[in-house]
Amino acid sequence: MSTTVAEVIEVLDRAYPRGLAEPWDSVGLVCGDPGEPVDTILTCVDVTEDVVAAAIGMGAQLIVAHHPLLLRGVDSVSADTDKGRIVHRLIRSGIALFTAHTNADSARPGVSDALADVLDVVDTFPIEPRSSTVLDKWVVMVPEGNAEQVSEAMFAAGAGEVGEYRDCCWSVVGTGQFEAQGSADPTIGEVGSRTRVDEERLEMVAQRRLRRAVLTALRGAHPYEEPAFDILELADTEMSTGLGRIGRLREPTTLAGFAELVAARLHTPSGVRVAGSSQTAVGTVAVCGGAGDSLLEAVASAGADVYVTADLRHHPADENRRRGGPALIDAGHWATEFPWCGQVSRMLAAELHVTVSVHREPTDPFAVVTRY
Repeated sequence: MSTTVAEVIEVLDRAYPRGLAEPWDSVGLVCGDPGEPVDTILTCVDVTEDVVAAAIGMGAQLIVAHHPLLLRGVDSVSADTDKGRIVHRLIRSGIALFTAHTNADSARPGVSDALADVLDVVDTFPIEPRSSTVLDKWVVMVPEGNAEQVSEAMFAAGAGEVGEYRDCCWSVVGTGQFEAQGSADPTIGEVGSRTRVDEERLEMVAQRRLRRAVLTALRGAHPYEEPAFDILELADTEMSTGLGRIGRLREPTTLAGFAELVAARLHTPSGVRVAGSSQTAVGTVAVCGGAGDSLLEAVASAGADVYVTADLRHHPADENRRRGGPALIDAGHWATEFPWCGQVSRMLAAELHVTVSVHREPTDPFAVVTRY
């Protein structure tokens, strides 16, 4: 039985939930038919003409890329534009394109986990944690005799799911009180009279993305004209996902020794830039695949000895060094994200009946270093 594009997407969405993507990002299926069969997949950082040619050459039906091909607003994919030409070539060749970008950055394991693994950084945790499971807690007051119809309606909308359990809720009976006014049409009691009712307090959780559906179900099943309920946004106690990782080296070393390891393991086409004293002791390491100077303050606060990332700008790097922040290693954008290609390839090959290859030729636009 052949694997379909949709089945590959299901695995990718489970590993890199789209809810983890930044609001400005563009992730998911770019082109292709979810119902088409897939037996060969190519993974890459960037979708270039050479990558598409490689996919065609190996007979791939799907490319899984990290960087979006179409990120900014697009009003044309005409074949006489650079990116439109790639889209047309993909479609004509029967190749689907899927992107996992900032959702893969924050997922665990994700882009920065792959980078940490390559550099022998262990016992990691996120530099900038974020919630992977966004839950609401619903508290609903309902007349005792109507509690089941309300809870069942909410369950049908997706509420009450906790891990591998469903239809979960907690309830207790108490006394509700109200006084209908003006043009109210109370189900129980009369306008102008204070009414006391035996009510059940129902509590259950639901994914935040289901809030509208659960509210619609609640209102449709509740006997009151104005149902009484609370929605509480729950904190994530795990906080295992998020941007960047910080951990410890298996074997502490000096900045000079660690920089040599980074250069040897990542093969950055444009070389590795280092800021800091070569004899600085390095035991605690922070990493972030791709552009990471937005995390500089968080890395410094976390007490890292060195921070490995890419696209470090002059002024943020200078300010970091002036205030005694960690040593810095800029190892290049493509090189710090490329280890993820191996991670996603191994995962897909393990979970599906497909052949997965990594496009190993660097797509870093900076490939030459000249010294004077």
